[in-house]
Amino acid sequence: MYIGVVKPNRMPLQNFIDYLLLEKKYSPNTIVAYQKDLEAFRSFLLSDYSDAQISQANYSQIRSWIVQLVDSNISNRTINRKLSSLNSYYKFLLKTESIKINPLAKHKALKVSKKIQIPFSEVEISNVLKSIPTNTFEGLRDKLIVELFYSTGMRRIELVQLQLEAVDLSQGQIKVVGKRNKERIIPLLPSVILTFQAYLSARLNLETIRDPHVLFLTKKGTKIYEMLVYRIITGYFDTISTKVKKSPHILRHSFATHLLSNGADLNAVKELLGHSSLAATQVYTHNSVAELKKVYEKSHPRTLS
Repeated sequence: MYIGVVKPNRMPLQNFIDYLLLEKKYSPNTIVAYQKDLEAFRSFLLSDYSDAQISQANYSQIRSWIVQLVDSNISNRTINRKLSSLNSYYKFLLKTESIKINPLAKHKALKVSKKIQIPFSEVEISNVLKSIPTNTFEGLRDKLIVELFYSTGMRRIELVQLQLEAVDLSQGQIKVVGKRNKERIIPLLPSVILTFQAYLSARLNLETIRDPHVLFLTKKGTKIYEMLVYRIITGYFDTISTKVKKSPHILRHSFATHLLSNGADLNAVKELLGHSSLAATQVYTHNSVAELKKVYEKSHPRTLS
């Protein structure tokens, strides 16, 4: 079987990286994660077996690596991710006929406990938005960031990568580039459009703009970065919410949960979130089900008797 990006004179690992980038259309961050996982396994093989050939490893060696990772107090979730990277590599080697057997073919993922993500309440989000000062560039930017997360459900990396031309205020929509470079159009609420207009006006008054095509900038005119976005969200919500977990992802979770709680179609929410399958969207339904259960218990005749 031939895969277009494979070049016979190159190392299998580099061919695999090219495959992820050019054919699978994975993001640079995802590809870096794959590389780190594979390099970690190669280092283990070199240390414990004096052989860094991943393609020649057997399941017994992989099992020893798993034991080492467990002994290092690495979470089962993280171990499963590392093994998923390794399994993807072996599947690639099978497709390119570099190996005949995938040593991970019969491996079963380690058990992980399901994390319950508790969304912010509508009141918490409203109070945060009220608390953000809008008399400075950074205040307007921060308010728009919170509003975009909550009103569109976009991911943090998607927000960071937004370009000016992605915003169409006349049509009331924004174009988001998600995983595997898949584009989706998300409508903007009137209130978000107003904040957009105020932010863009303040953005024009920056003394220096080093990244003119980037939507969100620092006050120095450079592209905003993921850790700063994380600090912005946690900083504001720390003063309002008592929830343990506060992050951009919780705002995305809140977006989906509140839509579903108010009767939104699951397929529509799937498209807005940029999910490739309904299974990924269904993780957001448990809070909606909880709300339905409350309504049911309060309203059903049998519970009133």
